[in-house]
Amino acid sequence: MSGMTEPVSFTGRLLVATPAMTDPNFDRVVILLLDHDAEGSLGVVLNRPTPVEVGAVLEPWADFAGEPPVIFQGGPVGLDSALALAVVPGEQGEEEVLGWRRVHGAIGLVDLEAPPELLAGELGALRVFAGYAGWAPGQLEDELKEGAWFVVDSEPGDVSAPAPERLWRAVLRRQRGELALVATYADDPSLN
Repeated sequence: MSGMTEPVSFTGRLLVATPAMTDPNFDRVVILLLDHDAEGSLGVVLNRPTPVEVGAVLEPWADFAGEPPVIFQGGPVGLDSALALAVVPGEQGEEEVLGWRRVHGAIGLVDLEAPPELLAGELGALRVFAGYAGWAPGQLEDELKEGAWFVVDSEPGDVSAPAPERLWRAVLRRQRGELALVATYADDPSLN
């Protein structure tokens, strides 16, 4: 059919909550989109560390966890499930690493059922997430129209940022133009 355009995929990009975001689950979050297509969207919150150490839940993977070596709350859905991300250097199209599936660039999902030794020589810092953020078909697009999210490019270091509490500001600060100014937005606007 002519006139039909393929929807733009945001897989591998970041959703950065705007100050207008009113849902407390997503206040000042940075989400890496792992999947975005006609079926809906799925991502993980990169900046919500929990006090739970990776070794307390997934002991075989503890030595691979980046700083801080804790489980992150990936979102409000499926908190009883875990998924892990890691950076594996190399170019798209190169042979995939067993136990790791490329999501975008050097960022990929780790199969936590695989023996860690399979990946030992390949992985950059591992980050483990309990739960995820999910959207039904069209839901994320509606939230974008409402101004709830900024969509920006991700960088491999976002996945393993050693100071996740500063990631929201850091991601905004590296943007060009007016978007960088949003990084200076006060945590509590009533204090201005």
